[in-house]
Amino acid sequence: MTADGSSSTGTTAAGTLEVRGLSVRIAGRTVLDDVSFTVPPGGRVGVIGASGSGKSMTSLALMGLEPTGADVSGSIRLDGQELVGLTDRQRAPFRGARMGMVFQEPATALDPLRRVGRQIAEPLRLHRGLDRRGADAAALDLAHAVGLPDPASLLRQYPHQLSGGQRQRICIAMALAGRPGLLIADEPTTALDVTTEARILDLFDGLDVSLVFVTHDLAVLARIADTVVVLDAGRVVETGTVADLLAAPGHPTTRALVDAARATARRAP
Repeated sequence: MTADGSSSTGTTAAGTLEVRGLSVRIAGRTVLDDVSFTVPPGGRVGVIGASGSGKSMTSLALMGLEPTGADVSGSIRLDGQELVGLTDRQRAPFRGARMGMVFQEPATALDPLRRVGRQIAEPLRLHRGLDRRGADAAALDLAHAVGLPDPASLLRQYPHQLSGGQRQRICIAMALAGRPGLLIADEPTTALDVTTEARILDLFDGLDVSLVFVTHDLAVLARIADTVVVLDAGRVVETGTVADLLAAPGHPTTRALVDAARATARRAP
């Protein structure tokens, strides 16, 4: 079984995402300006930039989770369907079932008062129509698929009882529960140690979905993405394959990211 749990009731085809001229203004300030990129079916696109470059706002805008009062313009098309301009209610069928998101900090993404098994089961019931027994069984399958140790026991625990890597795997299982064709991961390894980060990246690498992977770390992105979109101050300043950008970065922002990645590699044991 793949990590999306597709052996139970069929497989959702990987989604096509087309972003054209995406701009976001908040309180008169432009935080994203004319952002454009495409994720083909099964493609892996990395969005990279320094802190404040607009990476997280891009991921939130894709999901329709931008702050209240934000003015969003441009186009976001998922499998040909326009998402910009939809109401929150109209967006609801897309979230979870068509596109899933893994947030940066699982400690805040998870409900501290509910067992983690219940939190995986909820989207299974909501998006796949499973009854409680079926959702519990599917949650256990997903826990196995994302590599959680002793999942039958672990799913009965609360978030504070788990390690950071285990909580992140729970969040990945929740994002995959509705079998989305597109997965958006916003800095999912930032708070993890190097060993746990490597395991999480291996997990993402094995997923059968289209992927938008947001990070500030080009070395991480080199393991995951085929194409890179470099952001600076809310604008796309460079795009290309990972290999091309590593070999010949054209923009100063990209060069700084490449230099940082090389410095990290030199310090690695």
